[in-house]
Amino acid sequence: MSTTENAIASAEAHSAHNYHPLPVVVATADGAWMTDVEGRRYLDMLAGYSALNFGHGNRRLIDAARAQLERVTLTSRAFHHDRFADFCTRLAELCGMEMVLPMNTGAEAVETAVKTARKWGYRVKGVPDGMAKIIVAADNFHGRTTTVISFSTDPEARADFGPYTPGFEIVPYGDLTAMREAMTENTVAVLIEPIQGEAGVLVPPPGYLAGVRELTRERDVLFIADEIQSGLGRTGKTFACEHEGVVPDMYLLGKALGGGVVPVSAVVSSAAVLGVYRPGEHGSTFGGNPLACAVALEVIAMLNTGEYQQRAAELGDHLHHELGLLTGGGSVQAVRGRGLWAGVDIEPELGTGREISEKLMERRVLVKDTHGSTIRIAPPLVIGKEDLDWGLEQLREVLRG
Repeated sequence: MSTTENAIASAEAHSAHNYHPLPVVVATADGAWMTDVEGRRYLDMLAGYSALNFGHGNRRLIDAARAQLERVTLTSRAFHHDRFADFCTRLAELCGMEMVLPMNTGAEAVETAVKTARKWGYRVKGVPDGMAKIIVAADNFHGRTTTVISFSTDPEARADFGPYTPGFEIVPYGDLTAMREAMTENTVAVLIEPIQGEAGVLVPPPGYLAGVRELTRERDVLFIADEIQSGLGRTGKTFACEHEGVVPDMYLLGKALGGGVVPVSAVVSSAAVLGVYRPGEHGSTFGGNPLACAVALEVIAMLNTGEYQQRAAELGDHLHHELGLLTGGGSVQAVRGRGLWAGVDIEPELGTGREISEKLMERRVLVKDTHGSTIRIAPPLVIGKEDLDWGLEQLREVLRG
């Protein structure tokens, strides 16, 4: 067997089969390119689901991590460390908020948001104990913990994992009327993705986010924006909510916050919301650790330049123009997205999303499928226009057959 086949066979034999990766084994990476164990180079058009917004091996982030590795990597929150206050301050400023609660993964941030919303509902809004409700959108993806899958509508995520956590109302994405009808005096929060990534990069109807903001403010309900994939530059703005001039009550951040170097996530909100916590009520051994804070501080500094947001906006316009030319010709049904993020619905007779992804892999381009014949395109924000055009040309060739 080849080196690739040996590596895959070993992984299949000794790891749980909770993923179905494309048959490529990456050994090194730089910028928007990855090299496998056979020495073949691939253009990364997925960027770790936005975790690699700043590219592989970004020198600023690697240098920040290396410097911190020589100092201290973990204290636990049993003690203070000298990077924590700066991280919380700078992230709160980036978000226009007051407080930060750091965790590690996106799913942990979502779980933290659920706990926070419920506690705020009981202590501030006055909802009777045990009666808090959170409204979510159908086709959401917020993670795969037991609580999160309890409000998923994806059968693959839910099947065989019950009993499920109560306390959630599911309404159609983009439907303000349904959301309004679902609200009661016991509703404490609305939790939505400003753009639904796993569902196929679904952009809500114009005015939807602004409508959610108005409705939640009117009914004294928290608006929680899961910007774990959509935030930190991906859509051409720091946050996807900005496209409608909306500021939620709470941002959920992750993925790109760790720069593709370490897992970093955070809940960012006001003192009135995050101030409900008292010592011992929530935490994480690694949440807000010195290494994570050092890398995230560099991410924040990079975002503060505006360079990456502008790049995503300009290259995103080009990406969507080129993809739009593919529609209506019998190969692509629809294209959705914002910035350097697109969901492309391939005509089913040309193949499933997995099959299209495999054909692109053969042409040294890596993307990810979702839901039937849809593929997702989300290259690192540092990708060059020439590389982006080359990747799009490979897609055109695959669709021509």
